Amino acid sequence: MEQSRTARPDELTEVQRIETASGGPFREIGMTDIADMPPLPLDVLAPAQRDGRIRVAVDADDRPVAFAVVELVDGCAHVQQLSVDPAYARRGIGGRLLDDVAGWAAGRGLPALTLTTFRSVPFNGPYYARLGFRELSGAEITPGLAERLAAEAAMGLDPADRIAMRRPVG
Repeated sequence: MEQSRTARPDELTEVQRIETASGGPFREIGMTDIADMPPLPLDVLAPAQRDGRIRVAVDADDRPVAFAVVELVDGCAHVQQLSVDPAYARRGIGGRLLDDVAGWAAGRGLPALTLTTFRSVPFNGPYYARLGFRELSGAEITPGLAERLAAEAAMGLDPADRIAMRRPVG
């Protein structure tokens, strides 16, 4: 049904809308602080888009329904944000988009995808584990991932519920 491609500059506000809408499931489980977080700002999205680091899944009319923002962290493709419009949730779009990001990473010679997420939220840690990600132990956490986890803790996220995960590319 949908395909994936690099986001266009005129789609960044739609990316923000999708990210905001994707907070709904967090609200449903009582994580209102997460649900109410503002989307990534345009001054973060614009350079990522120019560098080809925002991948979108689009519907039959070529409109974005999900997106992934990727950064380079410690030599890996780090999924900074993955959001699916709730109207398109539970259709495998997020998983296919991650496969697309893995292909993007492989094309650049990167060995793995990484991300940080909530351990206990069913549509976070357990979801990513089903998609081939593995939780990293303390000794496996690279300096860049440690910085991200520390920044998340400084924002008020519970460090006991935050994990770093990795999935080999290929």
